[in-house]
Amino acid sequence: MSGTTLTDWLRARDDETLADVLRARPDLATPRPADSSVLATRAATRASVARAAEGLDTFTLAVLDALLAAGADRAPVDPATVDLAVAVSPDRVMSAVHRLRSLAVAWGADDAISLVPAAREAGGLFPTGLGRPSAALDGVDVEAALADLPEDERGVLARLSHNGPVGNTRDAAAIPTLAEARTPIQRLLARGLLTRVDASTVELPRQIGLALRGVGTGALTVDEPGLRTKAQKNVDSTAAGAGLELVRHTETLLRLWSQEPPPVLKSGGLGVRDVRRLARATDLGDREVTVLVEVAMAASLIADNEATNPEYLPTTHADVWLTAGPANKWATLAAAWLDLPRLPGIGGQRDAKERVLAPLSEDLRRPVAPMERTRVLEVLADFKPGTGVVDPDELATVLAWRAPRRGGRLRDEIVRWTMAEATAVGVVALGALSGPGRVLLSEGTAAAAKRMAEAMPEPIDHVLVQADLTVVAPGPLEPHLATLVNEVADVESAGSATVYRVSETSIRRALDAGRTAGDLHELFRTRSRTPMPQSLTYLIDDVARRHGRLRGGSTASFLRCDDPALIAEVAASPAAAGLRLRRIAPTVLVSPVPLLEILDELRAAGFAPAAEDAEGHVVDLRPSSRRIQSPLRAVRRVVTRPPDDDQIAEMVAAMRAGDRAADSKRGRAVPATTRTTGNTTETMALLQEATRTQTTVWIGQVDANGIASQRVLEPLRIGGGILEGRDPSTDEVRRVPLHRITSAALVEPS
Repeated sequence: MSGTTLTDWLRARDDETLADVLRARPDLATPRPADSSVLATRAATRASVARAAEGLDTFTLAVLDALLAAGADRAPVDPATVDLAVAVSPDRVMSAVHRLRSLAVAWGADDAISLVPAAREAGGLFPTGLGRPSAALDGVDVEAALADLPEDERGVLARLSHNGPVGNTRDAAAIPTLAEARTPIQRLLARGLLTRVDASTVELPRQIGLALRGVGTGALTVDEPGLRTKAQKNVDSTAAGAGLELVRHTETLLRLWSQEPPPVLKSGGLGVRDVRRLARATDLGDREVTVLVEVAMAASLIADNEATNPEYLPTTHADVWLTAGPANKWATLAAAWLDLPRLPGIGGQRDAKERVLAPLSEDLRRPVAPMERTRVLEVLADFKPGTGVVDPDELATVLAWRAPRRGGRLRDEIVRWTMAEATAVGVVALGALSGPGRVLLSEGTAAAAKRMAEAMPEPIDHVLVQADLTVVAPGPLEPHLATLVNEVADVESAGSATVYRVSETSIRRALDAGRTAGDLHELFRTRSRTPMPQSLTYLIDDVARRHGRLRGGSTASFLRCDDPALIAEVAASPAAAGLRLRRIAPTVLVSPVPLLEILDELRAAGFAPAAEDAEGHVVDLRPSSRRIQSPLRAVRRVVTRPPDDDQIAEMVAAMRAGDRAADSKRGRAVPATTRTTGNTTETMALLQEATRTQTTVWIGQVDANGIASQRVLEPLRIGGGILEGRDPSTDEVRRVPLHRITSAALVEPS
């Protein structure tokens, strides 16, 4: 069998194979490897091998374990001779071996496969997932022994077979007799079907593990999830509805927190009371509210103002977002969710110390969350458009089989959370990836917004006014009309059609904002496809007749009214004393209290005052929305991207040059000194001599990032601080700054 090293094997591969290794393991490309020996060294490190193993499926890991059990990390092994403990076709085994070789975890000919030594640590303590054989079970009919076991004892054995052959227990202090055994583990120890390791550890014997795994492929195969197919148009329209709901709830969040910003907890995050207050305002559950605030924070729409008494406030970026169209609003939120380095799903749960994990706190930060989220969506992207999964649990099972080392203890939960969140965001609908969601994954935010605009219904320019004082919007309203309707009515229910309720309070709100009764009549007369009911006409006129009869201004503040009786009524009301109102004329009251406070108190007392300016026009004194500057850290996202094809091609070319330099037989040399630039005088003399005599030179250099490399050149010219030479293998002309050269040597003819 071959004793080829990984370095030699990599040097013998073609450029495309090396490029595939760098694509599959991008951590090997940073910093750029100088030659194949550097690449091989990195590929064999423990951390890098463990990272590569995280992407392997269950079967490939089983082949890796079997090769380790055969000692492939010490000497080459023929894969055809390894024991997988189940019947598997040789072609399938070789397919897994090819996968390991493509990652440079394994190398060698098909009948002489070697593994990097670090693979043993990445392979786990028990290769093939089976424990050690038990001598006590030699010659025992294991199948018959298992068939007679009670259900609780079989359950213990099944868990050890599935999760690993070793388990911790309090029942292994001693091996009792079967009559003395009280627990399932004690009875299994007494029967010899478990092996005692120490006082707190038991091990499942190999014979039992093999029997439980059966003669088929067992855990080495997985059933694909159940699928269903819907028309893509239906999927997209459902996703568009969810997207509009997400936008509406975010607008509600911004409006509510502009008026009453919630405080930041001392330990960081959003308190339970504020979560439930927002849940009532949006008619969402606590879990959905957690997703909403996390996405709004990730999109830089809200932020901690970091004051002495910190609060969460909308940012200036929120004002820009509010002016955008629905599709662009959705795209901003969807992209923020996709890149969110946090797990909203654990919000509200308790940690090991029984502390509640608050939304927006650092407890929810998980840097790997975007990668895990994308992994789930990419499975859906592999299906045909309109095809989705029926049960997220089945999808979690498939993903667990494809990458059992990834995700940690929350692996399956992350899949379920991702599907639920993606459905609420509009990236997934009816279990399938929506058209806008597919574009978001492949083309980015701008293209996704355009695709969502096509899926969303066209904005409408009319409403339907009902006799019960409800206003029905049969679709998304034009922005200007939506603003007007929201001023004069409150949302009662939302969905594909939004129902608004007109009330005395909502009409007064519109009048407070400067609208007149004529404006409201004109709105419903021109924008309603149904006749304006008489009840609405009377309500508007009645509220408008009482609204503004009592006027206030600043003295600090004043109240005036043409009706002395109304002024007298206000002056005699219980609120007058607290507001320190005093009459200065039969129709005028004044107070040192701010006018807005006076108006609020009198409205609470049943009056309907309005504020006026110097000309007597009604003005809106409600406080303007509070805003803070968008923090740069919230807008700027650092995304580490793998090298592209051009960069990989450059790396491969540089490694080839480094390999040739390493293989060159060097003669007279100028060694590097302790200084970064080396011995400049001697180096220049040697390079000039090589240029005159047309002698090939070996040079060592350091690039702008401090990465060392070697190269062989045929020098052509030296001048202007540059060495210009031809690469003898590719015939390309290279230009190397002299101050980057650390050492040089003449290359002797081979």
